[in-house]
Amino acid sequence: MADRKPFLLRIDGDVIDALQRWAADELRSLNGQIEFLLRDALRRAGRLKEKAGPPDDKAGKPGRQGKPGKPARH
Repeated sequence: MADRKPFLLRIDGDVIDALQRWAADELRSLNGQIEFLLRDALRRAGRLKEKAGPPDDKAGKPGRQGKPGKPARH
């Protein structure tokens, strides 16, 4: 497991409220949502060194494509 470091974050109330709603929509904790968004931003910017570890939390789940072997509905 990766080393976890506690970090105090001061953030605008409206931003934290919006993040909390988004986290609930995605079935994540607020902390998990913030970490997910930060990792995604770092990956997109090419600033996160990729390493072997737990897969993205959405990996392996059937998305809009449906179950394997069945045609996708659009």
